[in-house]
Amino acid sequence: MSATGILFDFNGVIVNDEPQHCEALIATLAEYGYPLDRDTYYRDYLGFDDRESFRFTFARDGAAVEEGRLREAIERKNAHYERAIRGSMQLVPGAAEFIEEAALDGHQLVVVSGALRREIELVLSLAELRPHFAEIVAAEDVAACKPDPQGYLQALARLELEPRRCVVVEDSLPGLAAARAAGLRCAVLTTSHPTDAFTDADLVWSDFAGRRPGELPWSHA
Repeated sequence: MSATGILFDFNGVIVNDEPQHCEALIATLAEYGYPLDRDTYYRDYLGFDDRESFRFTFARDGAAVEEGRLREAIERKNAHYERAIRGSMQLVPGAAEFIEEAALDGHQLVVVSGALRREIELVLSLAELRPHFAEIVAAEDVAACKPDPQGYLQALARLELEPRRCVVVEDSLPGLAAARAAGLRCAVLTTSHPTDAFTDADLVWSDFAGRRPGELPWSHA
């Protein structure tokens, strides 16, 4: 068959690590004197990469947003996250089987995420899924996070595929908007938002359990 690609978001799509990210951000912001609760995290921060999370918080309260301060905060959060994910890691139901089948079917697989590359590599390595992915587009590779389409456009360029030959799998509204802005069809998982939040999606699944790559909303053009 002609070359096709599946572009996976990471957090909430491959690994159910939003709780670890939430707790890591809460703990890190507390070290800087900024309170954050879980409800606010899921309402205001979901879809942000680490840099934007800290920039958003520091700038909102009128604090100086210095590059060195951002880097330090990102390093602190990563340490909290890594300890948490090594202590307890849960993949999205059916994700491992879906990824393995997609690779065997000949699809080119890419992670496109606002997560740090080392976090993505760590989880994929622990889950023994890293060999299935041709490319990773991480936070360090783009200048703007979703809903900006930079990450997806970069993935298309790396794969040398047209948008109609690829499908995105997302779980957030900024991710869906980024896929749309890149001209891509998008399936979403309801791991982070309810079904009725995704009226613009091509397909909505609760997770990957019992699903197969051929069921994705492929273009027939």
